[in-house]
Amino acid sequence: MLLLTGCGVKEDISQSKNDMATAKILMVVAPKDFRDTEYNEPRKVFTEAGAQVKVASIQSGVATGVEGTRVNIDLVASEAKLEDFDAVVFIGGSGMAEIINDETLEILAKRFYAEDKITAAICVAPAILAQAGVLQGKNATSWSGVRETLEKNGAKFLDQAVVVDGEIITANGPEAAQEFGEEIIRALQ
Repeated sequence: MLLLTGCGVKEDISQSKNDMATAKILMVVAPKDFRDTEYNEPRKVFTEAGAQVKVASIQSGVATGVEGTRVNIDLVASEAKLEDFDAVVFIGGSGMAEIINDETLEILAKRFYAEDKITAAICVAPAILAQAGVLQGKNATSWSGVRETLEKNGAKFLDQAVVVDGEIITANGPEAAQEFGEEIIRALQ
């Protein structure tokens, strides 16, 4: 997969597919009404790069996106073992907005961040990172509706599609979903 960077330089992020075969990514979705594009686009980037993906939510079963994407939940978020994953990726959508204050999700974000593992969120989900305290003093972006939550919790809000600050990767919504996935793969390499 070729990516045209800001300088016009093409970078092949799929070149390390063998390296990515050991990368394990935990995607976290709401049980219902997650944003389909924000899940599907990054997941496609992850699997094309060779990474292994598991899906978690606050309950077991099948999660359903706003547009009908159905995803089997591999594990309940509270049971996720940190040592089993290299990155956690929180997906947005109206369903995530409803559970944004779930303590289980905040704890998961804190644990990944504390171990210097990739901690990523898109759309409304960066509010989880903010409330978990991991955006304190960090550059971040999100859907405009949760900007105040980020700023109130010490984040420096940047009006950009995707923001990378160390191990923290945030994105503002579905239009940034592919770039968000690519930045996560780049960080894992």
